[in-house]
Amino acid sequence: MIDKLEYLMALARERHFGHAAEACGVTQPTLSAGIKQLEATLGVLLVQRGSRFIGFTQEGERTLDWARRIVGDSRALRQEMTALKQGLVGRLRIAAIPTALPMVAALTTPYRARHPDVRFTILSRTSIEILTLLENFEIDAGVTYLDNEPLGRVNSVPLYHERYQLLIAADAPLGNRATVTWAEVGKVPLCLLTPDMQNRRIIDGLLRQAGAEPSPTLESNSMIVLFAHVRTGQWASIMPAKLAETLGLTDTIRGIPITQPEAVQTIGLVAPSREPMMPNTAALVEEARRLAPQLGRIDATTHGARTTHGAQPQ
Repeated sequence: MIDKLEYLMALARERHFGHAAEACGVTQPTLSAGIKQLEATLGVLLVQRGSRFIGFTQEGERTLDWARRIVGDSRALRQEMTALKQGLVGRLRIAAIPTALPMVAALTTPYRARHPDVRFTILSRTSIEILTLLENFEIDAGVTYLDNEPLGRVNSVPLYHERYQLLIAADAPLGNRATVTWAEVGKVPLCLLTPDMQNRRIIDGLLRQAGAEPSPTLESNSMIVLFAHVRTGQWASIMPAKLAETLGLTDTIRGIPITQPEAVQTIGLVAPSREPMMPNTAALVEEARRLAPQLGRIDATTHGARTTHGAQPQ
């Protein structure tokens, strides 16, 4: 039964029978037969079929919800039994928004010191992709915004606050300022993240509130690309202060706080809302709880895990 539920989950991810079979390491006829057997067992039609995958029936969508729960419990059980015998082992998969990628090392480094047999995969993804990957068990945790767009049902641990700076050449207009306003930044040619990134949507909203229409001269989904252009001295960008600090500013490039208003976003760890939690993920949540006060951004009395049940518009 478990393998057939995993076939269904793979089909939901891939939206294609052949790709789903490949993801499961089986042939397409095997996957199709497994789903038909599941339909026969449950006595309902799960998949709308044609010459290609069309979608799930209403019963299929509900079965998919149960499949995620049952498969998740099965994996958690196996991982916990292994942990009881051997300690934490295996691979921990984490996805992070581009602006938070440098901060992941603050989690994984002490985690590895405590659990040296765990290996890591770190991915750069958008905030929306992170939630989808969590739902489909393709990652174990994510590092993303907590209070700007709907999270759905996840456990979250606030880590730090993201505050923004204008990165600009010291000899450029505004380059000698102690602070700048969003209205002033709106007049500077900028290189920014692509619109699919939540950071870009946040910045666009702040610029529009200040009466400016965002029109970047360069867009990229990579913060490294943006920073490389800024370091030439010929470009400017808006970046979180912690990210700019981590990447390192040269003598000729300044990071100037942007005020009026001072925008603050909460970045944190998100993990599937389930009990019991997978042991490797539970250990990461504990590491996040230990880390939060050290970052100096989240009050130590409020950094514990919280469960988010729905939208949290800001």
